[in-house]
Amino acid sequence: MDTKTGADRPRHAYVRKNGAQMIVEALVNVILPFVIYNYTEAPLGEVGALVASSAPPIIWSLLEFAYHRRVDALSVLVVSGIALSLLAMLGGGGARFLQLREKLVSGVIGMAFVGSALIGKPLIYELARASMRRKSDDDARQFEALQVHAGFRRTMTVLTLVWGLGLLADVAVSVTLVFALTIRAYLIVNPILGYGTMGALSLWTFLYGQRARRRGAARQAAAAGLAVGQDD
Repeated sequence: MDTKTGADRPRHAYVRKNGAQMIVEALVNVILPFVIYNYTEAPLGEVGALVASSAPPIIWSLLEFAYHRRVDALSVLVVSGIALSLLAMLGGGGARFLQLREKLVSGVIGMAFVGSALIGKPLIYELARASMRRKSDDDARQFEALQVHAGFRRTMTVLTLVWGLGLLADVAVSVTLVFALTIRAYLIVNPILGYGTMGALSLWTFLYGQRARRRGAARQAAAAGLAVGQDD
């Protein structure tokens, strides 16, 4: 007998579909860096251990990019993030600087998001279109056709601006924590903060998107009613 409620089924389906990916992400980005740092700090020192602990996330990012093998706005951001991480790692510097290497990427992307929103070329639109093209060219064309609507363009701008400001806020908090916590504590707290920020932004995006769709449907219904009235 199936005892799951209607609300539980989508959640269980999501966990079944993405559970393995979530476990691998946690292993690569949280557990392995922490373990590697603990075992290499004594022979390599703080800086050397931090460089060694950064290997799993960077290798994972390279493998992910090689698997998808497509050059678009999304992959350009991924490659830029990998390149900035490698430059920060190879460029040397103190332990605190190396701890913030991932946040350098978040900061650059956050500023790019805010800048693109301010000039009327929101990056969220480009990333969404790139993601749709990976799945269906027809869906991508339908999505592109929405650009004629002012409400859609405003939604893309707001989404891009909020994501940019959210990423910059994550960077600001991380800069504070890196000087307030030990290296080991930061290795644990930093991924939690990063995933928490992404989760909060994703949840807000989902809720805001639903609201925008409802408002768009209401405008279309009102326009259709007005057209019928004029025909009468």
